Amino acid sequence: MKRLLLILLAVALTACAAPATPAAQPVAPEPVVVTVVVEPTQAPQQPQPEPIVVTVVVEASPAPAQPTAVPPTQAPVVAVATTAVTGGAIVVDDLLGKGVFKNITLSGNEFSLRCVTRELTITATAALIDITEAELFYRTRDYPQALYDSPWRSAGKMDKLGNGVFSMKLTGESVNPDARLDPGWFEFQIVGLNKGGGRVDATQKVEQLVVYRINCP
Repeated sequence: MKRLLLILLAVALTACAAPATPAAQPVAPEPVVVTVVVEPTQAPQQPQPEPIVVTVVVEASPAPAQPTAVPPTQAPVVAVATTAVTGGAIVVDDLLGKGVFKNITLSGNEFSLRCVTRELTITATAALIDITEAELFYRTRDYPQALYDSPWRSAGKMDKLGNGVFSMKLTGESVNPDARLDPGWFEFQIVGLNKGGGRVDATQKVEQLVVYRINCP
């Protein structure tokens, strides 16, 4: 019994002498480093406006219309005279005849009241079978601008030469005194008449082709 007590005492002493096992210390978790790269926010690109192309069309201004005086029996149409000169006579372009008269011929491009070349002869051939007579109308305009014009007047019936040909000889005295300019444009138009004296049709106005004078230039 005594021996057993000694053994138990020895075991107890041995247990007390053994180093104490340290308690496990909690291990702190290592921090996790997360790197976030934040790119600077760029302003949204404004779309570049597309250029607007504006096309401007500029029309040519029409030439101012010349004042038109109407003969008693017809309404004239303005046209530009185109002529050819052959042997001193002037042949008017058939376009001005308008299919009513053709072969319109002038003896010259000037006549006067008191100077040489006192006569002007106008000849035309009817292009329509209904035309049996022809009447000539005229007016004068200031030379050379042609800004002012006299009223249209009748120079009378043209002479019949046969085969539809008509002619009229004008002198310086043929022009009405109120229409005499020095100088002035002498412009005319031929009206075709039927057997009853009614108007069939007329030529265009023949303008700025003949000069009328009172005295010698």
